[in-house]
Amino acid sequence: MRKHPWTLAAGLALCLSAGLSLASETLRVSAVPDEAPSESLRTFKPLGAYLEVELGMPVEFTPLADYPAVVEALANDRIDLAWLGGFTFVQTRLKTGNALPLVQREQDAEFTSVFITADPAIQALSDLQGKTFAFGSVSSTSGSLMPRYFLQQDGITPEHYFSRIGYAGTHDATVAWVQAGKVDGGVLSASAWDKLVATGKVDPHKVRVFASTPAYFDYNWTVRGSLDPALAEKIKSAFLALDPANLAHKSILDLQSASRFIETSAENYSGIEDAARAVELLR
Repeated sequence: MRKHPWTLAAGLALCLSAGLSLASETLRVSAVPDEAPSESLRTFKPLGAYLEVELGMPVEFTPLADYPAVVEALANDRIDLAWLGGFTFVQTRLKTGNALPLVQREQDAEFTSVFITADPAIQALSDLQGKTFAFGSVSSTSGSLMPRYFLQQDGITPEHYFSRIGYAGTHDATVAWVQAGKVDGGVLSASAWDKLVATGKVDPHKVRVFASTPAYFDYNWTVRGSLDPALAEKIKSAFLALDPANLAHKSILDLQSASRFIETSAENYSGIEDAARAVELLR
C-alpha cells in the first residue's frame, strides 16, 4: 500500500529552507478510507503543508486499503498519525494498549448518522421493513456500528428486519447505491452527507434524509503510542492552533469539515466500545 505515497512537494521546499535535509524524519500519516482515496488526498494536502511548517519536518500521506489496514499500520509503527473513526480508535487502542488520541473536531463530540432513501413512500424506519438496506464499511462508526446499535436499541435486527443488507464500503458509495436504486435505504455520517450535498455530488431532491441517530463521539486524530511524546505534543498544538478567524487556517478547517479542533481523550470513546460489544463486533 506504499507504492504510491503522496509527499508534499511544497512542504519539502519549506523544510529545506528551514535547514532540514532529505534524511530528516518524516511524519507518516493515513486515514480510515471512508471516502474515495482521491478525495482523502485532496482534503489532506493543505493540512499536510501546514503541519510540515509547524513541525519542521516532511509529512507523507499514504491511503490504505481498508479500516483494518489502518489499525495494523498504527499497531506495527508503519504510520505515526491517523484519522480514525471512534470504532477504529477503540480497535487500535485495544490492540496496542497505548495509541493516543490527540484532537477531535468540535462536532465529533455530538456526531450523528443519517438514514437516506430515494423512495418517496419511505418516511420512517418502519417503512423500510422487508426492503433492502446499505451500511458503509462494517468497521465504520457512523456508517455501521452506531446505526446498528441504535437500531438494536429499537428492537430492530438488520439481518431479520431488511430483506437484504449490503456494505457499500464508503459514505459516498452508500449514497450512490441509494441514488441508483440498488438499495431502498442506507445510512452514513451526517457530516459526509452534508459534504456530498454541498459539493453537488448528490441531488437532495432525489435522495433525502428521513431519520437520524442520537449523538455519539466519533472521529479523532490519533498517534501511535511509541511516538516521541514531544512530537505528539507538537502535533496536538498545531491542530489546536488552527484558527477559523485566520483565512488560511479556515480553508484548512473547511476541507476537514471542522469548525475547529479540540482536545480529546480515550475515555470519550468508552461508549463506542460498549456499543461494539452490545452488537457483538467486539467480544
